[in-house]
Amino acid sequence: MEQPDLSANTVIDQPRALTDKTTLIRDAGPSKFQVIADFDGTLTRYRVNGLRGQSSHGILQQGNADFDAKREALYEHYHPLEFSPVIPLEEKTILMEEWWSKTHDLLIEGGLTYDAIKDSVSNSSIAFRDGVAELFEFLEEKEIPVLIFSAGLDDVIEEVLRQKLHRTFKNVKIVSNRMVFDNDGRLVSFKGKLIHVLNKNEHALDMAAPLHDRLGADNGEKVEENAYVKQRTNVLLLGDHMGDLRMSDGLNYETRISIGFLNDNIEKSLESYRKAFDIVYLNDAPMWGALELVSQFFPTEES
Repeated sequence: MEQPDLSANTVIDQPRALTDKTTLIRDAGPSKFQVIADFDGTLTRYRVNGLRGQSSHGILQQGNADFDAKREALYEHYHPLEFSPVIPLEEKTILMEEWWSKTHDLLIEGGLTYDAIKDSVSNSSIAFRDGVAELFEFLEEKEIPVLIFSAGLDDVIEEVLRQKLHRTFKNVKIVSNRMVFDNDGRLVSFKGKLIHVLNKNEHALDMAAPLHDRLGADNGEKVEENAYVKQRTNVLLLGDHMGDLRMSDGLNYETRISIGFLNDNIEKSLESYRKAFDIVYLNDAPMWGALELVSQFFPTEES
């Protein structure tokens, strides 16, 4: 596929620093490298067919209109608080914990089933950015791990990847809120630490699970795998939110290149994004720029 010219939608504040980081990562080789990515609005498109794209939380329909309406009411209440510039971070963190906890309780109380998850994804308009599958394929060939960090729902994200990309990737792991279902496929609880929009970072690495765990893959070497990932001290970080920069907080990285996708409110937010991220892609840009970057790190002709 011919890749579009992204130059008009690319902002690099410190090109020399980016070149220096690229050299360091390339010289260290693929065995020292990993990718950490946000999901909603980063791997997925912000707009689909001219409309605001759905999130992994937003697509979920429980099959119970009353509980769907209750979750929507929580969104209407808490979502403005998430982006309020006047609420201190500590207070905002407590509010996000409240929101996620109440939402999870409603999913359990409303009797969510795994079949409802599959149907929700099938009926959704959620879509990946062009180039995501090709990026994952390139990284898989190089045996480079991809950690998807999300405040959403692990099982929903797994299903989105399965249905929308039509394949699994052995190098992709998800750090998100993971559900526990009973033998009838009904949600009964959540596993591990609650992950919300303000606390998703490498401290939650122990929750990382193979993408195809549900397909029966062996997860017996999880501890060893996590230690292996933490040894990869060069990082490409992908996010669409300033808070996504914290996803690598728990990793003692040597070199990090951050890519920010600025999808909306560009005039208002560009200055802060260009100072925070090494590369900023504007206007819901595709993933081809990230693919080109990792191809520069590790050209295919090199084994």
